[in-house]
Amino acid sequence: QVQLVESGGGLVQAGGSLRLSCAASGRTFGSNVMGWFRQAPGKEREFVAYISWNGGSLNYAESVKDRFTISRDNAKNTLYLQMDSLKPEDTAVYYCAARASLFGSTRFYDYDYWGQGTQVTVSS
Repeated sequence: QVQLVESGGGLVQAGGSLRLSCAASGRTFGSNVMGWFRQAPGKEREFVAYISWNGGSLNYAESVKDRFTISRDNAKNTLYLQMDSLKPEDTAVYYCAARASLFGSTRFYDYDYWGQGTQVTVSS
């Protein structure tokens, strides 16, 4: 069992930066693929990025590539998402998720545990 709590969301101007954190509880954090997803009002939940258990494999959505960086600290049971050059279209609720597998996935239904989400709003 893994419990996830996101933090770090807020209101920022276009071009600005935010760093999201996801604190995980549970002894299996270090063996899970971790991912970030987001959902804007009226839209489906979409993949943002995932990272393998040891950080050796990363994957990003095209829309955030070269602007967002996913990382993890297994000693602290924490997942991060550094978001730079933010755009208004990045506005959404951001969720962290854990997958009990060694293999990453871009599909939200492949993830087993979810946080409650944190709101990110980018003003133009």
